[in-house]
Amino acid sequence: MSPDIDFPRIPDAEFGQRMVNLKTKMAEQSLDLLVLFSNQLDPGHVRYFADVAGINESAALVVPLEGDPIVCSGQACQAWSAHKSRISDVRILPEVGEVAGTEYEIGQQFTFTDLFKELKQRYAIRKIGTVGTLIFPQVIYRQLTDVFSGVPVVNAEGLIFELRMIKSPNEIACMRKAANILDYAFAKTIDALRPGWTELDIHAGIVAEALRGGAEGMAAAWDPMIPSGPVNTQLCMNKNTLRQVQEGEIIDLQAGVLYEGYNAALCTPVVLGTIPPEIADAVLVAEDVALAILGQLKPGATSKGLNDVGRGILNQRGYAGYSPYGLVHTIGCLECESPWLPVDKDLEIRAGMTVCIDVFFFRLPWGSFRYEETVAVQQDGPERLTQFNAGFVRPYFTGGKVGAV
Repeated sequence: MSPDIDFPRIPDAEFGQRMVNLKTKMAEQSLDLLVLFSNQLDPGHVRYFADVAGINESAALVVPLEGDPIVCSGQACQAWSAHKSRISDVRILPEVGEVAGTEYEIGQQFTFTDLFKELKQRYAIRKIGTVGTLIFPQVIYRQLTDVFSGVPVVNAEGLIFELRMIKSPNEIACMRKAANILDYAFAKTIDALRPGWTELDIHAGIVAEALRGGAEGMAAAWDPMIPSGPVNTQLCMNKNTLRQVQEGEIIDLQAGVLYEGYNAALCTPVVLGTIPPEIADAVLVAEDVALAILGQLKPGATSKGLNDVGRGILNQRGYAGYSPYGLVHTIGCLECESPWLPVDKDLEIRAGMTVCIDVFFFRLPWGSFRYEETVAVQQDGPERLTQFNAGFVRPYFTGGKVGAV
């Protein structure tokens, strides 16, 4: 079925409550100032609080504990950021602008040094937190420490992910919409798939249907990957090519959809023509693992317990050596979001979490594939947000289909 006509959106009041919650956490950790940085690899930090993500630029958010938050946009995105922002104070700063350093005629340049000096004059800043561990730019960090010389600066990223881990009903509604769009895109693309299509053809089919369905783009920091055959599927992460898919080989459809800043992910293995029994066996084991984890995915379960359930099946069926990482991860403003659910610790599953069951079989003699779907943990158990695999994989791989999909 095609995506429904309902297009949910996070209301302004919820964005306001997020800032209240953030400042509560800041006070608990004695943080007088928080500086968050986002780029296209990790847009969630700023978007979660302001609904702003740069199109061809980065973005930042500066939050004084005792004052109003400030969104920092580059010059090219100044109109877009002001249009999108749920926070009223939007400043234009070149340090988050285009990486080529393009100049715009916008009047006097205002830098992060200027902003930090303004805040230093207005507030008592005794401790500062930064967010964006792997992406925070040196040029902004240097200005921060120069202006606030002697003030301790700590990594506060864990605080943000703690706030983001439990999703509201509005957030889950956006992820449900993303999943609905993704299911439809996979169904339409696989139905049309024929031998001779290139990996890029399949990629284009999924993207076209997703955009027609209302997606704002594909999953943040995770472009669609459609590796095929015994060589390309062994690359784990890949860029799609002009390789033409053939009958009897593994084709791995992996994609995500971004809707209102929230992601859903789906991975589905496909074989055209006669399905080799060794491929069918592996795919059905991967689904057995996913279904076993799904059956335990409820409040009070632990990440170690979930992984143990899946690992038990992998060990029993002889595939443990082909599964290189944990079987469950969180998802939200990123396709793969912190905290990763550890295989060796009892991180508790709570109602409102959204996760991907991600069963990756790597470097089998004939190739690799992922079986993945997106799930919301509700109070009474799991809700499969992506539903395509449930109706497709087992009938397809037990039916020994011959010819086109």
